[in-house]
Amino acid sequence: MKAQRLFQQGELQWIVLGRDPAKPDYVIDTNEYLIVHQGRGLLMDPGGTEIFPEVVNGISEYCSVDSIDHIFGSHQDPDILSSLSLWLSVCPQAKIHVPWVWTGFITHFGCDQSSMVPVPDEGGEIDVAGHRVQLIPAHYLHSSGNLHLYDPTAKILFSGDVGAALMPEADAPLVVKDFDAHTAYMETFHRRWMPSNRARDQWLERVRALDIDMLCPQHGAIFKGDDVQRFFDWFEGLELGCASN
Repeated sequence: MKAQRLFQQGELQWIVLGRDPAKPDYVIDTNEYLIVHQGRGLLMDPGGTEIFPEVVNGISEYCSVDSIDHIFGSHQDPDILSSLSLWLSVCPQAKIHVPWVWTGFITHFGCDQSSMVPVPDEGGEIDVAGHRVQLIPAHYLHSSGNLHLYDPTAKILFSGDVGAALMPEADAPLVVKDFDAHTAYMETFHRRWMPSNRARDQWLERVRALDIDMLCPQHGAIFKGDDVQRFFDWFEGLELGCASN
């Protein structure tokens, strides 16, 4: 699994882990993101049980696993959260921040509700050793209870399934190189899995007010610089909730 530092400023780092070459073809490829501040960690959408060892190994390059104080789950899907019980076995002090509407569902991954911090629909904040990040509402994109995470210092938006791409190459780059070519890997996914144009428009109004240098989705490749605005414009013009093109 590749690990790449996306941002560093003083004791603040953002790391992405992805592109596991040992992953079976039937397992959905996911990106895991880690914030480290003053030696403490926040892990976003930590992945399924099948990639837990690889994610642990990747994280250990940047911080000790038992220093992870927070785990953020953007929504309820198993490809991003079925490893929760394994994570709590190695960092039992970690708080699991998830949309309130999914707390009962997520207990089925072996996570006791005493470890959960239910996040209200309007969002909230997480404090990572004095570094505050914002939880941004993204409901119905694609989950009815969905949140994204924004770091105003790093100017990074973790966007969950928004911006996701189904990349055909196991060794595809972690950053978008050719936006126009990249849309071929995004269109079917977004039309099928994003059900609401209205929800999309509300999200765009919200995130366009943020200062974003990088948009980091849960699947596929990261958008940097001008490609962030290109993605917003492309997403705005897409008809959502379609079973086919």
